[in-house]
Amino acid sequence: MIEALMKIFGKEKKSSKEIARDRLKVVLIHDRANVSPEVMDHLKNDIIRVISNYMEINKKDMEISLANDEDSVALVANIPVSRMKHG
Repeated sequence: MIEALMKIFGKEKKSSKEIARDRLKVVLIHDRANVSPEVMDHLKNDIIRVISNYMEINKKDMEISLANDEDSVALVANIPVSRMKHG
């Protein structure tokens, strides 16, 4: 049961082969979208700056990438939230 929950929430340990495959997918998608690593860094920093106005986030475990879906590209963000900021 715990293993199923870990898999759903992305906490399952990945093999080095799976990690390499995922990294390659990200590189290929970025190439297709014509987005340089510098632009992705700026985008990530801007997202951190804006979201940090409203909530405390775990920047260390944050993941931002582009996903390719046939003819379109989507921005995919996994941003762990520690707590909401009030007022």
